[in-house]
Amino acid sequence: MGAAGSKLEKALGEQFPEGERYFGLENFGNTCYCNSVLQVLRCKAPRHAFLGQGEAISALYFCVPFREQLLEYYSNSKNTVDAEENLLTCLADLFTQISSQKKKTGVIAPKRFVQRLKKQNEIFRSFMHQDAHEFLNFLLNELVDILEKEAQATKGDQEILSSEKVANGPTNSQANPSKKEPLVTWVHKNFQGILTNETRCLQCETVTARDETFFDLSLDIEQNSSITSCLKNFSSTETLNAEDKFFCDECRRYKICSQLVIGLMEKRDANALLYRLPL
Repeated sequence: MGAAGSKLEKALGEQFPEGERYFGLENFGNTCYCNSVLQVLRCKAPRHAFLGQGEAISALYFCVPFREQLLEYYSNSKNTVDAEENLLTCLADLFTQISSQKKKTGVIAPKRFVQRLKKQNEIFRSFMHQDAHEFLNFLLNELVDILEKEAQATKGDQEILSSEKVANGPTNSQANPSKKEPLVTWVHKNFQGILTNETRCLQCETVTARDETFFDLSLDIEQNSSITSCLKNFSSTETLNAEDKFFCDECRRYKICSQLVIGLMEKRDANALLYRLPL
């Protein structure tokens, strides 16, 4: 083991997570935006992550569930003969390479992933520095598209098999078609939240609520403030008046209203919301 690896292990001491691998990613001139996002998606955090002014959140992961599901995806798909190379397979291959290393620390070159990224999107082909947040959004949306296409292909194969078995009229599902539910992938389960926008009429007290899904939140970061404080400001109540008056369906006219934005993560606690949402 190299000296750098020894120094890192000594620095972490007992906080070095069991079975974890801390590997740096080689920079290909301008890929720091890519490397930083991949590290956040892959690495397990030390026992305490500090946010803001001494504000500690006990956690054992950044995105461990995402990483585990990605490794499981690789394990299930590696034996597929006609598997098409895409960003998902390249990312899964990279994470698997790191997880299977015998050393605890080191450096690895994400060459295959970066090559695929540049082939997939011309924005990342230049030698200019790119925005990590924009890259993260592109990556998550691309992974979702790939998983949805694979799920549709699997569903199509199953329907063909089912239709071959049906010989005497439609099945129950065909006779009583149900409303098509949106596909929820493991990327959605790890990163998607629900943003509820509540508007209350200050005259009749009628509340209008609208839900929107999101992968990330754009927060105004104030100097010497914590992420908790920024989230509170994001979800603070706002008065809609003058040109911003809201049309109240109950009063049938534009009225002064109060607006409240609430951010939620389904089946996630507050710590996970703060710790895992890309901000």
